[in-house]
Amino acid sequence: MTAVIDEIFDLFARFGSGRYGEDLSLAEHMLQAAMLAQAQGASDALVVAALLHDIGYFLHRSDEADEEHDFEHEALGAAWLSRAFGEEVTRPVALHVQAKRYLCAVDRDYYAQLSDMSRRTLSLQGGVMREREACRFERDPAFEAALLLRRCDDRGKDVGARGPSLEDFRGLIVASIRPSF
Repeated sequence: MTAVIDEIFDLFARFGSGRYGEDLSLAEHMLQAAMLAQAQGASDALVVAALLHDIGYFLHRSDEADEEHDFEHEALGAAWLSRAFGEEVTRPVALHVQAKRYLCAVDRDYYAQLSDMSRRTLSLQGGVMREREACRFERDPAFEAALLLRRCDDRGKDVGARGPSLEDFRGLIVASIRPSF
């Protein structure tokens, strides 16, 4: 168990200062998303999902998001996390991009509140969901968790915000690891 915790902390230390087209680092963004999820009363597992939702960027090891290619950071991150975490953590991570596509389809005002980078990457990520795809997404057991994570993702981009450190979430990370791991 300590090996995966050490890996997560190492990834944050090595790649957390990287940017992804926003005005704050990946680590700052991910920590803000977790703080927002916690403030909304999300489950511990969903707070961990919010904290680790963009870990795929660390695994891809790119300093900037590639504006011409989507390497599916959400799938990469969820697959890597699935070694130690259950679906209550990994499924919202895997679906947070789909949640953006869904919200663009069902909420007229949602697209306007997206950051410039989120708008640019939307087309690379499949664009706005079509009705049939949205109906299928609504039936996913992690639908509500994915929407909450997405909204925390969108709001977790406050350049001036001071928030918790990764160390502040260590206990939640440890508690969210699958017992059989």
